[in-house]
Amino acid sequence: MRIGVPKEIKNHEYRVGLTPDSVLEMTAHGHEVVVETKAGVGIGASDADYEAAGAKILSTAKEVFDAAQMIVKVKEPQAGERAMLRPDHILFTYLHLAPDAEQTADLVKSGATCIAYETVTDARGRLPLLVPMSQVAGRLSVIAGAKALEKAHGGSGTLIGGVPGVEPAKVVVIGGGVVGAHAITMAIGLGADVTVLDRNTAVLGELALSFGPALKTVYSSRAALESQVLEADLVVGAVLVAGAAAPKLVSKDLVSRMKPGSVLVDVAIDQGGCFETSRATTHSDPTYIIDDVVHYCVANMPGAVPKTSTYALNNATLPFALALADKGAKQALLDDPHFLPGLNVIGGQVTCEAVATALGYDYVDPKVALEQGGASQAA
Repeated sequence: MRIGVPKEIKNHEYRVGLTPDSVLEMTAHGHEVVVETKAGVGIGASDADYEAAGAKILSTAKEVFDAAQMIVKVKEPQAGERAMLRPDHILFTYLHLAPDAEQTADLVKSGATCIAYETVTDARGRLPLLVPMSQVAGRLSVIAGAKALEKAHGGSGTLIGGVPGVEPAKVVVIGGGVVGAHAITMAIGLGADVTVLDRNTAVLGELALSFGPALKTVYSSRAALESQVLEADLVVGAVLVAGAAAPKLVSKDLVSRMKPGSVLVDVAIDQGGCFETSRATTHSDPTYIIDDVVHYCVANMPGAVPKTSTYALNNATLPFALALADKGAKQALLDDPHFLPGLNVIGGQVTCEAVATALGYDYVDPKVALEQGGASQAA
């Protein structure tokens, strides 16, 4: 198979779909890889590094899309990229379709086979291709929040870890999954007063065992959520419903009653955000202020640390990308019941139930789509 790796074009997005090491694995399996020039510059990988791994360097994204059968990216395709998709293309990347009607419509129109990292599962029901970026985003959320707390950035002027004789910042993490656990790790490491809210008592128990008395665990009732948010200096939104739009857990009214200079970091913004006042921002303009509360809602947070993020992501995605290249999408997806949920769109049909429900499409079972209408596209 011929695999194409275009340069990412989202604002301040420096990650890349395949590292030179991953390209070497692809070529060792007998596949051809074409890479857009300077695609790896953000992770310190030169065109020469890719050529040494067996890739051919092309000058433009259009050349990559025209040459490739499978496109491997990191972020969702932007409008110009979506216009280059063909029905015979396999697209393998993060998609986050549920809150993105425009992207979904374009992917449906393209006829391409579109497989989302974030809806691939494993035997325990986890999301293995989301985990590495969730780990990065969780840790970055506290670093970004600590910076936003500085007075020059609109915050209250509170040092997250305090100093001897002065209380640290109160950090509230909503959601105890992978993002939440890594946010907690960073916040405790910086010396903050940390509380986590979750509705799963087993998760709270595991976190309590992991972090001990340095972490306060609270069941996330409406009353508890309101109380904790109103007391917080920094709130990290770390909730996820696989494939679906994030629930709005913090209302506009609650934001308006928060302490002036407090900070909200919405890690769920890729899925629409979990604060009612959230809107996606960029690394070049990451924050805005509503009711004296600083909002940090960057939609590609791990892009700030592309070297770490790309290698961590490739560790997780490479086996799946190899399966697609070795077997073709149809066989690779049908052979692996945990890979199959990654199929979101194929041959103009929506095969992720959460996306279909959120955006009003007819849902088609992915097996049915692969066996019938999408078989030729995914071969």
